[in-house]
Amino acid sequence: MKHGKKYQEALTKYNKQDMFPLVDALARVKEVAFAKFDETVELSIKLNLKKSQSVRDTVVLPHQFSSEKKILVFAKGDKVQEAKDAGATYVGDVDLVEKIKGGWLDFDVAVATPDMMKDVGRLGPILGRRGLMPNPKTRTVTMDIKGALAELKKGRVEYRSDKTGVVHFAVGKVSMDAEKMAENAQLILSEVERKRPSDAKGDFIKTVALSSTMGPGVKVDIREKLQSK
Repeated sequence: MKHGKKYQEALTKYNKQDMFPLVDALARVKEVAFAKFDETVELSIKLNLKKSQSVRDTVVLPHQFSSEKKILVFAKGDKVQEAKDAGATYVGDVDLVEKIKGGWLDFDVAVATPDMMKDVGRLGPILGRRGLMPNPKTRTVTMDIKGALAELKKGRVEYRSDKTGVVHFAVGKVSMDAEKMAENAQLILSEVERKRPSDAKGDFIKTVALSSTMGPGVKVDIREKLQSK
């Protein structure tokens, strides 16, 4: 992939092979960011996973930075009013299933009661590849709609490893203080480490890097992370 002039200029400000403590790495990411918009800062965690293994869960970050999410709830009966009272953006049952089948996807997260999953399951090809399918593991399939929406409104977000064993996770915006983003990053690193499979051998977290939306990657010295656990 060929990068532009501004990207190449950013690379001259540091040695790409160097590793930095977490806060210093974030400061470097902020320093080399060059886009005219407020770029998102992403943490990339390479894990030592077997092909059959994956890591997936949710977390509430101490420092929020994203706008309020549009929450869709698949529910029926008295759970419809519970969802509305809890602040759901959209609530429905098979009507929403059909609407999504027709191509409508104007929401950021979906929650469903267990009795709706037979119908919602038919949306697997649509919601699955977009990471929107409700799942008990991420507490988005639940009878506690009020509790689920309360956590989501606080900023609960999902993380998961991709097919290459990497967890990509947004920890802030370039405009944020490096220290606040470091607290977000430290939490997700600790949470990922906690999900280490029981049969994993050696270092579970292999490498960690940070980058802004348009900027180059900065390597994080994970020895500092391990010492601070």
